[in-house]
Amino acid sequence: MNKFLRNKYSKETLLKQRNSETEERKTISFYRYALIPEPQLLRDQLYEEWSSLGLLGRIYLAKEGINAQVSLPISQWNNLKNSLNRIPGFANLKFNEALEDSALSFLKLTIKVRKKIVADGLNEEEFSPFQVGRHLTPEEFHEAIQRPNAKIIDFRNNYESEVGRFRGAICPDAETFREELIVVEEILKEEPKDSELYLYCTGGIRCEKASAYLIQKGFTKVHQLEGGIVSYTNYIRNTGLESMFRGKNFVFDGRLGERVTEDILSECYNCGKICDTHTNCANLGCHVLFIQCEECTNELQGNCSDDCQKINQLPLEKQKELRKNIHSKYPTHHLSLKHKELIRK
Repeated sequence: MNKFLRNKYSKETLLKQRNSETEERKTISFYRYALIPEPQLLRDQLYEEWSSLGLLGRIYLAKEGINAQVSLPISQWNNLKNSLNRIPGFANLKFNEALEDSALSFLKLTIKVRKKIVADGLNEEEFSPFQVGRHLTPEEFHEAIQRPNAKIIDFRNNYESEVGRFRGAICPDAETFREELIVVEEILKEEPKDSELYLYCTGGIRCEKASAYLIQKGFTKVHQLEGGIVSYTNYIRNTGLESMFRGKNFVFDGRLGERVTEDILSECYNCGKICDTHTNCANLGCHVLFIQCEECTNELQGNCSDDCQKINQLPLEKQKELRKNIHSKYPTHHLSLKHKELIRK
């Protein structure tokens, strides 16, 4: 990566810059599976161009395509679309607008080149993400999943589905997409290959690969929600229909969630109180993603456990010393559902 084409400011400086802005922003997401011959070259080009537009966000590029979540000044909306339309394979992208916006969504622009835009653990020579299931509009999906024979499958991680999901959905207890593919295949192993499968995820990108995977496993009636939960929720709000999705839509930015309905489907990991507020442990050596109510946040000072609270009260140099070996003790991202009890009082 060109060392000059990256953020060079501290979080405090970025927050001040963000708070000083007067123009309204919008948070959007988009993706496209398309061949990118030289993703690193495109990465540098986009960083320079999009920085000048005031874009903030997280973008992943790979030879298989682009996956982006960004915040941009409203005045730059057309400039972003024109920029994308000039890139071979990226013309006429579909954009999902965030259900809720916030100054906390993104503070800087990050564009990374990865092997894949969605890590799937699959052999590239044996799997193609381009033969996908039938895309359903939110209206079609809303009607279809209410049929008695519909099998609704959530292709998001367990920490996403625990705070919000479609009624009756199969929600695999998996922490990564590559695990979900295996778990869902096992769940469906006794199902007829002509079963009516209806897949959904946040914005649609994971369902592209998931539907292709299930089709290659022999399933013939695979459908996916076009635009994901975000598109579905916007449709429901515009029509006034009763939402079949309940709870919150988890998002991978500073907000950590968008309210869809008032239903609260999860509970505080510490005390068991009904709650669906995700947070990261204040102990940076742990930093685990978990659900915590306001009372426990105050009592534990934002830590996930008494142990982490004690560590976080140590001098900073001692904390840094402990972090060198602490990652073997703590999960790196999220406590799986079966591990919640480890931090209960």
